[in-house]
Amino acid sequence: MRAWWSGTAGELAAAAPEAVIGALARRLVETHALNHEEQIRAWRAQLPILTAALAGCPGWRVLLEYPLIRLGRRIDAVVLGERGIFVLEFKIGAARFANADRLQVEDYALDLFDFHAESRRHPIVPVLVAPDAPARAATPPLLAQPIMPVMEANAASLGGLIAATEAMLPAPAAAIDAAAWEAGAYRPVPTIVEAATMLYRRHGVEEIAAARADVSNLTRTTEAIGRAVDRALAAGERVVVFVTGIPGAGKTLCGLNTVFRSAAPAAFLTGNLPLVHVLREALARDAKGPGMSLRAANHRLDSAIQPLLGFLRDNVPRAAAPHERVIVFDEAQRAWDAAFGQRKFQLDDSEAGLFLDIMARHEGGAAIVALVGNGQEINTGEAGLASWGEALARRPGWRIVGPEGVIGHPDPARRLADAAPAGMEIDPALHLDVSVRQVRSAAAAAWIDAVLDGRAEMAAGIASAAGGVPFRITRSLDAMRAALRGASRGTRRAGLVCSAGAKRLRAEGLSADFPHMDRQAVASWFLNAWPDVRASDALEAPATQYACQGLEIDNVGLCWGGDLIRPRAGDGWLARRFRGTRWEEIRHKEAASWQVNTYRVLLSRARYETVIFVPPGDAGDATRPPAEFDRIAAFLAAAGAAPLAVDARAESPAPLLFG
Repeated sequence: MRAWWSGTAGELAAAAPEAVIGALARRLVETHALNHEEQIRAWRAQLPILTAALAGCPGWRVLLEYPLIRLGRRIDAVVLGERGIFVLEFKIGAARFANADRLQVEDYALDLFDFHAESRRHPIVPVLVAPDAPARAATPPLLAQPIMPVMEANAASLGGLIAATEAMLPAPAAAIDAAAWEAGAYRPVPTIVEAATMLYRRHGVEEIAAARADVSNLTRTTEAIGRAVDRALAAGERVVVFVTGIPGAGKTLCGLNTVFRSAAPAAFLTGNLPLVHVLREALARDAKGPGMSLRAANHRLDSAIQPLLGFLRDNVPRAAAPHERVIVFDEAQRAWDAAFGQRKFQLDDSEAGLFLDIMARHEGGAAIVALVGNGQEINTGEAGLASWGEALARRPGWRIVGPEGVIGHPDPARRLADAAPAGMEIDPALHLDVSVRQVRSAAAAAWIDAVLDGRAEMAAGIASAAGGVPFRITRSLDAMRAALRGASRGTRRAGLVCSAGAKRLRAEGLSADFPHMDRQAVASWFLNAWPDVRASDALEAPATQYACQGLEIDNVGLCWGGDLIRPRAGDGWLARRFRGTRWEEIRHKEAASWQVNTYRVLLSRARYETVIFVPPGDAGDATRPPAEFDRIAAFLAAAGAAPLAVDARAESPAPLLFG
């Protein structure tokens, strides 16, 4: 991303202010429809203050209006000093330093650290400038940090603050290279909520895809889906496109991009009601504005993001084709089989078969994009890809496009067929194998797999090769909460999660009964902020796998329950359920697998860090023997999860910062 204006501080001082404002205004007109006059007035007030503050350092680089696509905003000014990077946010007309403004500028600094490679090599200093606010004594911290605390300045104190901070920063091994910084790529990985919001505003997936060069297949996958769907609609064909991927690889992002950019009527369908609730509410809040109420915005989004069961109930009784010609079927491996459909809904076919028949009613082209997650089946009746293969075998009028891995897979839940059906098109681009959820570690998904397979040595090797993984262990609930609060700077979120089967967490003051079907409860947990006690940031109510599957949060506290233990040292995982007053082993192989998958979902929710709280247990409580939890903690430590560090000086958890 390029700043709207760039030059040295000396060039800024020498330039006519109206020339600089004119250059900025041209970009403003190109990209924004509103608030032109207000923004130009702010620049006229801001430029003299900035010019005066940098009068003593004419060689420093100044970048005005640097875009941050993930946040949908622009940094007022980035100043590249000799030792540090100053991120300045001006609040013209403000007579005080507001907390919301502090969070905003801190977000900017965090975003640069995480998604702009050239910014990680030097301290980043967020500065909130309220020109008319009362002067405050500004004392820079004694120790430089990668991202320093927010500092505050008014018009008169800004220059002194910058000079004092620059002087206390350590001399770098190499000076900041302004040209390299400007040329450095800003590659953000948005949360699913941020991504949905940007896609709905008509940004393309290629603009927001990835922070690392090794995940370019996200764009390739989106293009492959588009080719298959466009071809079918143009030729009047019916096509099913299977997209596979590991947890957090961007399947939902690809699906939303398909819906929001489709020329034909399209809908994103999911059986994950919490995902529907959060995405609809987030998009509606963003769309709400002059002339549109929140209720109207919600109504506008009802057709774009729909519950699977609602779509089914609406269309099964009808003979006519549905309005949508393109549907994205989220978590297609969780489609239920015919027996479950008959028992639960009195329908006489599998979910896959019913959807194929509904979409086949179209006279012209129709497309189903089936998003397939690996290892996330967590419910009774989920039939896996095999049910799609069986349904398609009885309906030869459908063309099939998918990655090679869906053919002949050893796991029936992931196997469409033993051999490729006649005419099936194999496209390797339809498999996503690198997580874009984990911002700081590409090794997290492989580590989780090794841990849940019970292979501690393999997991430790993965962690060692990656230079560590973003998982920490603690036996203290208070320490976990303190660490999560410390890690969630700016508006980044923290939250607790647990398995719905972890019933004895109640003894720790935690409930495993999160109301995941309640739209308000789920939307408040994911979207609201502290001091709203319903928000995830309150760190009071753990979300279960049913509430958080398909969604994510910045920093996660996973509360491990007694429903997945290691009975003896050297044994594998044992899945259990709590009945009455005691634990019972889950003997059904498929149900035990669902319990393991529950922890796969929970371990893969964080974008930055996961702190795993393994309770200490209670020798006086037969449902919580300490030895069981000790074995879990020992196994996770042997697998490479580091203990939660404690800052001895502060007697509190040290800040989380992986990598």
